[in-house]
Amino acid sequence: MTQLQTLENEYWQVGILPETGASVAFGRVKHGSDWVDIMRPTDPADYDNSSNCASFILIPWSNRIRDGKFRFDGQEYQLEINQPSEGLAIHGDVRKRAWKVASASSTELVLTFDSREHQDVNYPFAFSARAEYRLDGADFVMGLALKNEDAHTIPGGFGHHPYFVRYETGASVLLQVPCDKYYDMQAAMPTSAAVPVPDRLDFRVLRPLGDDPLDDLFTGRLSEVSGRMIYPAWNTEITMTSDPIYEHTIVYAPVGEPYYAVEPVTNANDGFNLYDQGVAGTGVFILQPGEEKSGLIRLHVENTSG
Repeated sequence: MTQLQTLENEYWQVGILPETGASVAFGRVKHGSDWVDIMRPTDPADYDNSSNCASFILIPWSNRIRDGKFRFDGQEYQLEINQPSEGLAIHGDVRKRAWKVASASSTELVLTFDSREHQDVNYPFAFSARAEYRLDGADFVMGLALKNEDAHTIPGGFGHHPYFVRYETGASVLLQVPCDKYYDMQAAMPTSAAVPVPDRLDFRVLRPLGDDPLDDLFTGRLSEVSGRMIYPAWNTEITMTSDPIYEHTIVYAPVGEPYYAVEPVTNANDGFNLYDQGVAGTGVFILQPGEEKSGLIRLHVENTSG
């Protein structure tokens, strides 16, 4: 039986799966006297499958690496292809691994991971990571940290992949993503720097999510807000704020599915290769030996009924 850690206060009920990449099993908010799944809930039968979780962690890079290859500091590295259908490496390494619980309470959980304790990590450099989940009043806080445990500099990136409930009785979800740039992509891969966001993807002002498919990468953040979601039928608003290190936001909304994703991430898709090519604004950071980068994401829930 996969271990489940539950955090709860008067606003949030959150389930965390340490053995499944420190993934989120569910994220519920109070609606009257009931708990309502605002994040895509995980079937307990899938508690060992991070891909079906409400959110999973992306470390030591986020999203895709073309052909599983990247160059850094004059050397080429080949990663394992973990998305064979597309022939690429995706979503980092840690989401399918067991994390260690460093501390736990009814409203806070801290977990750690060290690549040196595993022989088959899909990354050529040694690193450690820390994940924090905390309930702070009306805020569900998710913290991530990546540390270089190697003897030389390494490239890095991280992010979260939270899914949210898409359909509800009576009204469409309203979405705002206050970014003024996006990447023109082919097969979910950018080939150049970001450009001004087109009208069809302009979510700078709150608007219905709609039914069109989305799999788009935004940057040029205009505020600390990465995303804002309003559920009129529930009189509920979720505002996602994130630290400046999360330079990018991915919006993924597949056709016909009862969920969508708003993903705060540090680096662009195929960021390592874009960085090597000298493309500006990739969000890839370079860690010196012993150096750590970290950042917080907050999901703030508010009742809009007045």
